[in-house]
Amino acid sequence: MRWSGFCPRRLRVQLVSGPAAPGKLAAFGPFSPLIPIVMAPSLVVLTDFFAVSNRALSYAAGLAVPLHAQLVLLHVRHDGLLAPETYSSLHTRQGERQTTQALQQLAAEQPVPAEVDISGELLPEAVAAAVRQHQPLLLVLGQPGASTVPPEEITATALELLRHVPYPLLVVPTVGWDVFPPRRFLLALDGQPFRLFPQPDVLRQLLAATAGTLAAVQVAGAEAASADPGAVLETIRVNSLVDELPVGKVYTVAQSNVAEGILQEASRQAADVVVVVARRHSLLGSLFHHSVTAQLLRECPVPVLLLPAED
Repeated sequence: MRWSGFCPRRLRVQLVSGPAAPGKLAAFGPFSPLIPIVMAPSLVVLTDFFAVSNRALSYAAGLAVPLHAQLVLLHVRHDGLLAPETYSSLHTRQGERQTTQALQQLAAEQPVPAEVDISGELLPEAVAAAVRQHQPLLLVLGQPGASTVPPEEITATALELLRHVPYPLLVVPTVGWDVFPPRRFLLALDGQPFRLFPQPDVLRQLLAATAGTLAAVQVAGAEAASADPGAVLETIRVNSLVDELPVGKVYTVAQSNVAEGILQEASRQAADVVVVVARRHSLLGSLFHHSVTAQLLRECPVPVLLLPAED
């Protein structure tokens, strides 16, 4: 690779590593007939790739195997969470060359095909560009590897991304989860109507790839006795989240603190992933208010999958 006297705002390095993804052919001869290619789905990974322990990347790679997906390692040069100031020496021309080489090596070590995407944009713009380019199944955001980074920073980053790039976002905690691949998914809903943003059929694909099971939880306070599982099932049906969910798989938790109610049910069911619909506009105190989502991201010991809704 030749390096010129300027640093491009965006650098994509495609690297085929691991077994070839189904539906993607490596190369054609000069006289090969035109054959339609079904591109493999991709997972865009956002994390501190140089952390000593990188569980988010490991988790994404583990999901990519049964999904027959490829990885996109998105490195945002000047983001305080994904590229801390401790890496300032990497911002020189030589440092950026070393960064690219290190990311290429990291991509080569993955069990599925991987691609490196380096951006000089701000994080929301970099992620939006990656979504347009790769049209991934979901985004994977890793908790910071540095112990000095406060949990509030990952929460703020996740919510900022949802506001600017409404796309399925899986937030992976640094510690806590032990079961892999995930088998038990818990979907948190309030029974109120919502409409998801146009997005990949992520939940159905995850369940199919992992042979997973799904249950739903509705958190209610004093009105727990009058909670309607049918309303929850209707919102699932209207948004085509899954093919079918029996009424017996909808649980109601009486708890004034919504986030604590979700965490309580997740613990009782030993859930491996908590799925939450994140509304852009919601009433104070509702399930999808930012404070509830933020508390879940801070305290949930297992990955949280956020599905952004238009309302």
